[in-house]
Amino acid sequence: MTDTDDAADAADPGARTPTETRRDTPGRGVRPSADAIEAAAPDEFGLVQAWWGGGKGKTTAALGMAFRAAGHGYRVHVLQFMKGGADSVEDVRGEYNAIAAVPGISYENTGHYGWHGMRDGSDEDDHRAKARGAMARAEELLTAAGDTDLTEPIALDADPEAGVHLLVLDEILYAVDQGLVDESAVLTLIDSKPDNLELVVTGSHTEPTYLLDTADLVTEVRKVTHPFDQGIRARKGTEY
Repeated sequence: MTDTDDAADAADPGARTPTETRRDTPGRGVRPSADAIEAAAPDEFGLVQAWWGGGKGKTTAALGMAFRAAGHGYRVHVLQFMKGGADSVEDVRGEYNAIAAVPGISYENTGHYGWHGMRDGSDEDDHRAKARGAMARAEELLTAAGDTDLTEPIALDADPEAGVHLLVLDEILYAVDQGLVDESAVLTLIDSKPDNLELVVTGSHTEPTYLLDTADLVTEVRKVTHPFDQGIRARKGTEY
């Protein structure tokens, strides 16, 4: 502590000095840096997050958290319910390439081409079958996590059946909207979640009121403007 800090304390015993302020902030005032990723376990995981709304960014936000957790060495898995693709999107997405390059994070896509109820030539029965399969897979992953000590590191190259610290169920709330998954089934999934597993669910333009008493964080992503309204379709590098 400097003489200036001491003088400030003498003038106002309740005042916080710059040194004290820096000490109590994240990073303690030290410029962040990158380290090698090594398997680790989180200290404070275990919440349920829901991201919904008519704006762009729900999956983007979930992927951002997924990469952040993987960067700390936590085991992460992304299970996508309805990211089957459309004629404006290529079959290879940027996030899949990035996931393949980062240790500790994996994904699987259970979506069928097109969108349920959109009359885009996709088979409606196939959408239902894919959604049922995705729910069964989510149950498997939650069971596997429950059989794992999530307070311990998990090998970064382990299959998700070996347990994960963070599980993203992307677009599951859209599946509920479309009548492909029951609200009660989502609540049952959440109720079966191990205490130390962080669970993130995304999707839906309709508020998932059935989650308000269950989820610890509910965020609405609101559309103000969107390039689609100008006739601009999905762009490589921003939407996929």
